[in-house]
Amino acid sequence: MTRGMRVSMNMVDGLRKAVIAGLMAGLIAAPAWAKNARSFGDTMIAQATQEPDHFVEQQSDQDRREAEQNARERADEKREQEQEKKEQEQERIEQMQELYDDAREALDDGKYQEAEKKFAELAQMNGPQTDAALYWKAYSENQAGKRDVALATIANLKAKFPQSRWKKDAEALQIEVQQSTGRPANPEAQSDEELKTLALQGLMNSDPHRGMEMIQKRLAGPASPKEKAKMLFVLAQNGSTESKQLLEKIALGQSNPELQRKAVQYLGIFGGVSGGVEGGVEGGVSGGVSGGVSGGVNGPRHSSGTNQILAQVYAAATDEAVKRAVIRSYMISGNREGLFQLAKGEKNENLKREAIRNLGLVGGQNELLQLYQSEPTTEVRREILQGFFLSGQSDKLVQVAENDKDMDLRRTAIRNLGLMGKTDVLQSIYMKETDRQNKEEVLNAYFLSGNAKALVAIAKNEKDGELKKRAVEKLSLMNSKDASEYLMELLNK
Repeated sequence: MTRGMRVSMNMVDGLRKAVIAGLMAGLIAAPAWAKNARSFGDTMIAQATQEPDHFVEQQSDQDRREAEQNARERADEKREQEQEKKEQEQERIEQMQELYDDAREALDDGKYQEAEKKFAELAQMNGPQTDAALYWKAYSENQAGKRDVALATIANLKAKFPQSRWKKDAEALQIEVQQSTGRPANPEAQSDEELKTLALQGLMNSDPHRGMEMIQKRLAGPASPKEKAKMLFVLAQNGSTESKQLLEKIALGQSNPELQRKAVQYLGIFGGVSGGVEGGVEGGVSGGVSGGVSGGVNGPRHSSGTNQILAQVYAAATDEAVKRAVIRSYMISGNREGLFQLAKGEKNENLKREAIRNLGLVGGQNELLQLYQSEPTTEVRREILQGFFLSGQSDKLVQVAENDKDMDLRRTAIRNLGLMGKTDVLQSIYMKETDRQNKEEVLNAYFLSGNAKALVAIAKNEKDGELKKRAVEKLSLMNSKDASEYLMELLNK
């Protein structure tokens, strides 16, 4: 029982005793008065006895609110922990990818010992690229003249990953190493590879059948990654039915994952009509975000067959990097429908976000709006807002900034409007907004867009001292004539 309840009960008991005593005295002296007194006493007791129920109800409401608040805090804490865990795992994946890219770059530059060291480090991390790291480690060791070490690394790869898609490449490398035992390393072999690539390109033009046979043979052998990439480029650029069929086979996984990603990339670039690539690239370079949208929409158009192949690749792929390559190919070709289906149905949150971003780049405004209206999670909806930003859809951002029930999403929309330079819209939002954090986000948006004039206007007219202070703080960080003049005006007051 709470203190309030105890006090109330004591009051009731005291009142009850006083009323009874009064009634007893009244019964002796004046029976008529006793009747009225009894009625009055009953009323007082009834009113007094209601107080504990009131306090119980009040206490119960407070307990319920506290329990609900505690539950919300626990749920928020759990979500934050899960998000932190996701971010840590994503950071680890990105670190491994960065290490892989650095090692490949060292390999392409002929820095075999450096590449060997980086691939060994990557293999120790036991990530999804471990089998690829072991293969390229063996390749680097062979190029550096460490034949026996390379053979041991290949044996380790085959033992640890018997089902790896790098196994065929490793076996071809093993044969190459065994045949070259005793032969000194040849750091100048790179120039020979370049000559062979040029010769192969000429052969594909003059005798496509023999050229195809040579490409297939060399793709299956232990050629350098740079040489294999060039051969795929020659294959994709040729445009013949046979070339496209071979490229599609590689894209569908009949090779190692790295070549598969390259094949998917070239299907995205060369899968449509000639001249589309130049239009897409030129649009993206010359026009920033809006140019990229225009370039994507007006870029290469895939045939239904190519789109079908890419859809098959995506459905069958277990390598996230391959799936990302398909998403980028859809973007290059302006395939809004393909991106929309992935953004709508993909369960992997990272891939879903990738599809949404690329949908924004190809100008899929209607598709993004449909996704926003049906998507339940704040994280994905925030990514859709980024898609609106990339597609230049300020009107959709305004709707969210003014009307969305999720304050975090409203602030994200306001931030993007600032980056788009929508000064008039932000001013209107600021004037109508009642939430302090959202008003501060408008100030941040002005700051990000370098709009000192708007911040000065708010600093001069804002009645809220804290918001005025925030505006002045941002002006103090801006290298602007408008900001400097206003700061001097403040100092001279």
